[in-house]
Amino acid sequence: MRRRAITPRSGWQQRVAKIGLTYHSLDDGSPYWDESAYWEFTAGEIDRLEAATAEIQRLALDAGEHILANNRFAEMKIPAAAVERIRETWKNEPPALYGRLDLAFDGRTIKLLEYNADTPTALVEAAVAQWYWLQEVFPTADQFNSLHEKVVAKWKDLKPYLAETVYFGHDGSDEDSMTVGYLRDAAEQAGLLTASIRMKDIGWQAPRSRFVDLDQRPIESIFKLYPWEWLLKDRFAPDVMATMDHIQWIEPIWKMLWSNKALLAILWELNSGHELLLPAYLDGPREMKEYVRKPRFGREGAGVAVFGSRYSGDPAAAKVDPFAAPKTDVVYQQLASLATADGKTAVLGSWLIDGEPAGLGIRESVG
Repeated sequence: MRRRAITPRSGWQQRVAKIGLTYHSLDDGSPYWDESAYWEFTAGEIDRLEAATAEIQRLALDAGEHILANNRFAEMKIPAAAVERIRETWKNEPPALYGRLDLAFDGRTIKLLEYNADTPTALVEAAVAQWYWLQEVFPTADQFNSLHEKVVAKWKDLKPYLAETVYFGHDGSDEDSMTVGYLRDAAEQAGLLTASIRMKDIGWQAPRSRFVDLDQRPIESIFKLYPWEWLLKDRFAPDVMATMDHIQWIEPIWKMLWSNKALLAILWELNSGHELLLPAYLDGPREMKEYVRKPRFGREGAGVAVFGSRYSGDPAAAKVDPFAAPKTDVVYQQLASLATADGKTAVLGSWLIDGEPAGLGIRESVG
């Protein structure tokens, strides 16, 4: 595993924007999509990462069964109103599409950081942008990346189970918009009819007990890049629960079992010492000296606090986030060893489509 410097392509901003990566630069003009370096892996390392992804998926399935069998919803802070629907959808297996494991890999050990199972982003970068980059820069090289083919194939598999028009909704950023747009395009390539809608524009017809679009057409299948924990706080949450028998929500509500970071503690409890897992607890750091505290429902790194001597010289990392969640709503996880090179630290995003490993994306930070 090596980080190698390289000259960015001429006009790279226009190149990536053309294929959907419109959020390629940050507000200060610095690149979000960085072509000044790439990471190179051996075939053996990719085999290890692919096998690790499949194994973690197996562990997550076992953990889901355990949570249901032992009624552990309350300690995961999952609302009681959602429990029966989670049980039903887990058993009936309605359409589900994708997820992303965030992995720490330092060239030696692979560790799960968390499972982005409900609303993962960075898909346009992994499925499209890096593939086109490879074709232009290293056309004879290999890349662990079958994301696009698998996404289209999965939509084809789901077509018989979905309503004639599949809606795609979000209320987020440009990144969310392009992620949803990409998945919608893949669904259309699979032969589905689609429509776009803002989550805030979804209407409710009480007399007919149905959700509708702005033209009063019923919504019976919808992909939402909108977390279930947000949806369950909405005033229409009871209607979502009541109509789930005839409305397909992708991702399904059972994904709350995996997008909740309490899963990390349950995985460790069930598989203590597993080589792919980090110690994690709900009741405190216990014996850990270097660890992170993160909200069970946190996103984009919000509310994460880092503790331990390894970062004592890095004020930005060691500082306790004042917006961190209450201590009863967090998980404590051992600090992991990550890949570092040229002053950058890398996290690997290992993608699953229909529960199968499908490709890799890499994000870096300084420090």
